[in-house]
Parts: sequence; structure tokens; C-alpha cells
Amino acid sequence: MSEKLLMQVNDTVSLCEKITGDGFSFVPGQQIKAWLLASNPDALSDWQAFDASWDGMPLDEYMADGGRYRRRRFATLSAEAAGPIVLEPHQPHYQSREYNSLNGGIARIYEPIPAALIHGQTMQGILQLSRDLFSRLRPQARWHIEAHQFRIEANQQEHGQPAPEGVHRDGVDYVLVMMVKRVNISSGTTTLHNLDKVVLDSFTLTNPLDWALVDDRRCMHGVTPVEQIDPAMAAYRDVLVVTFTDKSS
Repeated sequence: MSEKLLMQVNDTVSLCEKITGDGFSFVPGQQIKAWLLASNPDALSDWQAFDASWDGMPLDEYMADGGRYRRRRFATLSAEAAGPIVLEPHQPHYQSREYNSLNGGIARIYEPIPAALIHGQTMQGILQLSRDLFSRLRPQARWHIEAHQFRIEANQQEHGQPAPEGVHRDGVDYVLVMMVKRVNISSGTTTLHNLDKVVLDSFTLTNPLDWALVDDRRCMHGVTPVEQIDPAMAAYRDVLVVTFTDKSS
């Protein structure tokens, strides 16, 4: 094993210990980049296309608050604790109202994330790194994985709501939130809470590849609204959210 890969193993073990102890962790983008490139020097070779894929997404038409600030795409995948990550046939996204009091309780059908993007170097590296990390916590897992591209827009008439349902759980085992880019916005601070909604920590995903990792069984999370800075320029927050649910039992 190379020195870089050995360092990555040691670092991810420490990260798993933090998630086990605290129920969440922030990982800066430079660390994620180093891990991805240590495993595969071409891991980010299609980053430009990955980043650009957030442009032109359709509006989320299911917003019960009437908001027009969210665009999204969705994909369902599956994986064992090791091995390939498989793109499953497209299906609706569903959350019960227990976990999403605003938009839950109905099957929501979103445009699929393009297969070429799912199979690209950047997305595969992110999926494999996060799957491998969570599989250290659950070595026998059979993962149901959902990937969401979100763009939250803001203007002078409407602040963007990254978490319109408020402080919440997603009803899964683990959640990855990854920053892609922030353009002309302020705020958008991630907050972590215990199950009684007492604040445990907060941080702002600022740079590309910044990660927030959450044990969804133990912690709740929210994000403060984003606000447009320069009214003459477009303002938005692009993130990738990937959830992992263990279906082994």
C-alpha cells in the first residue's frame, strides 16, 4: 500500500471514530480532493462537466410552500459494502410526513440524473469514497443509495431555502452533503442538532468538495436560508446530497 493510501486509511478511521462519537463531521474539500486523487489520479478529470450539470435543471414542482427557488434531479443506486455501485431503474422519491412535514407523504417524480454523469469519474469517486466510509461503520451493509442534485436560488423577492422542511431527519442511516459551488450568496449555514433539536454545532459549506456527514439516526440537521448579495447577478447554491440506507436486515 502506498504512503498516500495508508494515510487515507488512517484518516478515514479517525473520521469514522468522529462520526461514531459525535454523530456528524465536517470534512474540508482539500481533504476530500486528496483522498479522491490518492485512490485515482483521474478522479476529478471531468469536474468541469460535473459542475456544469447543475445548470438547466428543472424546477421542483412539489414545493408545498409555493416556493420557486429549488431545482433538482434524482437517482437511485445500490451497492454492497464493497464492489460496484449500480444505477437502478429510475423511480419516484418518497419520504413520509414523519421526516418531511412540508413535502412528504407523496411519491415525487424528478428528472433523472443523467447516466453519463453517474458513471463519470467525479461522481463515481464521490460515491465510492462515501460508500467505503459508511461501510467501515456497517461492514455487512447492503446499501440503498439516493443521489440528489439541488440548486437553491435566491433573489430580492425570495430567499432560497436549502432545508424548507426546517430542522429534520431524512429517515435514512447516513447523509452526505457536498458543496459544488456558491454564487453570489450569503448564509446557507449547516446546523446539527440532537434528537431534541438542541444545537450541537454549525458550519458553512463554502468550497467545492466540502463535506458534511451525518448519522441520520442520531442527529437532525438544517440549513439557514441563502440570500442574494448583488441584486444584478444570479445567486444560487449547488449541492450534491447522497443518502445511504442499510437494507441488509
